[in-house]
Amino acid sequence: MIILQKPISREQLAELAENFYGDMIKGVVDIDRGKLALDAELHSDLERLLLEDGSEQEFLWGINLYPEVDDEDFLEFDSLINIRPRQNNRSRYVEDAAIREAIKNLVESLIQ
Repeated sequence: MIILQKPISREQLAELAENFYGDMIKGVVDIDRGKLALDAELHSDLERLLLEDGSEQEFLWGINLYPEVDDEDFLEFDSLINIRPRQNNRSRYVEDAAIREAIKNLVESLIQ
C-alpha cells in the first residue's frame, strides 16, 4: 500500500495493478488533503492507511482505476466505503457531482 503525494505515470499505475487485480487497482482519495492511497485488496485497507496518516473519514472516497483504459471508464466511483447515509450517499457510487469532480481532478493531477 502506498500514499501518493506526487504524480506517477500510467505505466507505474499498471505495474501496481498487477499486485492484486491485473487490469484494475483500488484506490481511496482524500479530497481534503489531496492524497491518493493505492495498492490493496480492499478499499477499507486503504481507508485505514489514510486514517492512520491523519485523514478524516468524511473526505475519504473509494474508487477503482483501470490503467489500460483511456476514456471516462478509467475512473470508477464504486466502493463499499462510499455508503454513508449521514453524508447523503446511500450507495456504493459517489452520488454528489461536486465530490466526483474533486476526485477526478485529484486523480488527474496524480496519475499522468
